[in-house]
Amino acid sequence: MRRAALATLAGLSLAATTVAAVPAQAAGPAHSKLARLVKLKNVRHHQLNLQKIADANGGNRAAGLPGNKITIKYIADQLKRAGYSPTVQNFTFDFWQEQSEAVFAETAPEAKTFAPGTDFATMQYSGSGDVTAAATPVDSDATGVGSGCEADDFAGFPAGHIALIQRGGCFFSLKTDNAIAAGASAVVIYQLPDQPGPVAGTLTTPYDIPVIGPTNAVGRALVDQANNGGVTLRVKTDVLNDKREASNVIADTKRGRSDNVVVVGAHNDSVIDGPGINDDGSGTATLLEMAKQIRKLGPKVRNTVRFAFWGAEEEGLLGSQHYVDSLSQAERDKIALNLNFDMLASPNYVNFVYDGDNSAGQNNVEAPAGSGAIEKAFNDYFAKRKLATDPTPFNGRSDYNAFITVGIPAGGLFTGAEGIKTPEQAATYGGTAGVAYDPCYHSACDRYDNVNLKGFDQMIDATAAVTQKFAHSTLTVNGNELARRAPAQAKKRIVPDEIGNYATR
Repeated sequence: MRRAALATLAGLSLAATTVAAVPAQAAGPAHSKLARLVKLKNVRHHQLNLQKIADANGGNRAAGLPGNKITIKYIADQLKRAGYSPTVQNFTFDFWQEQSEAVFAETAPEAKTFAPGTDFATMQYSGSGDVTAAATPVDSDATGVGSGCEADDFAGFPAGHIALIQRGGCFFSLKTDNAIAAGASAVVIYQLPDQPGPVAGTLTTPYDIPVIGPTNAVGRALVDQANNGGVTLRVKTDVLNDKREASNVIADTKRGRSDNVVVVGAHNDSVIDGPGINDDGSGTATLLEMAKQIRKLGPKVRNTVRFAFWGAEEEGLLGSQHYVDSLSQAERDKIALNLNFDMLASPNYVNFVYDGDNSAGQNNVEAPAGSGAIEKAFNDYFAKRKLATDPTPFNGRSDYNAFITVGIPAGGLFTGAEGIKTPEQAATYGGTAGVAYDPCYHSACDRYDNVNLKGFDQMIDATAAVTQKFAHSTLTVNGNELARRAPAQAKKRIVPDEIGNYATR
């Protein structure tokens, strides 16, 4: 799952997790054949292999590093063993890594040092630097919508000062661009008042000056000091910015129409801080096992299913965007829909379904027509098994973004990241209210045991069942129905009708 700052949520909890046992299945509607074939134990085997790869390669599977290169080879090898001819699509990206721990401190009028990871975080693609200077708040009276989004916000800003800016209202990069244009020597973008933790954000492209994101409490205290006598800060960052290679792995089923493709995706990378066995080893492992089993559906696969393992998602959804950008309009028109599976095993899980019809009114990315039908397919699956679901917004946070921004319907599942579980959700799903859905989100503890097996098993089944549904027919999404043979023409093949067909804040 892309970094927290790419969405409207923020914060990081490091609470311990509990692994739930898999309960006996209650009697209910029969699973789809693919759901029966894709077994939890086999999916867990793939997760274990991803854990071993990370452990042997620096503790992570991050794009541009050895663990991800081995992950790509593992995915491709598994697909070949299952009879596919996978394509490895390479692309270059801006690699970023902290080389030593950042320093953020108040030097006057008091001496105070803030803790990295707790009080502040270094923005991805921050530059290196060691700056000690007076800090000046930018539009500090702004409420709710943040500050620094307009050049006028910096009127009278003293060149060489450190800019204190509240998060919200626009991209972090725009705030930083405006600060640099005004002469800022470093940028401090503090958290919104209703969001926990520091701002773990991305600037999307490399910058030359230090940019960090403290908590709201730290940021507001510094603003108050700056407005009441002044405050001097030190911001020191030591980072590496260079060009490296990442890869998508893509494989099509041998069966199915090539002009009506169902793209199912998960991302193959982790963050640098951990192995990413939930984020998104859970999605990768599920899709790998589904790819191995789907051939057993035989002629039920009427539409090509394209298994896509996206690279450099954590760097800004780069692999999926590269893939969509590389397609001609004619190739895009052949894609019926995209299903996205990013984090399916969160230990304090909720059964989140992407809100394709925006019924909750929280989407900040417009979902194309047909996305509501995808949402309904997932909700119907869970409802038939008397399992609850909650909507989760399309907010540009994962790899579906590249598809919906060019008009391709999308949907999928999510069990939660750094957001906090509500009492109502705890009453419905179990788990602990007031704790993050995944307390190990983007952390070293996102390991093989960072999973709720009960929730994961439900998500695997739903992933497989809905994939099978759309492999058979996409009528409800794009109006495309495979024509059936008329009885009088049983030996004559009829050509089927065709219908053509994004937080960085």
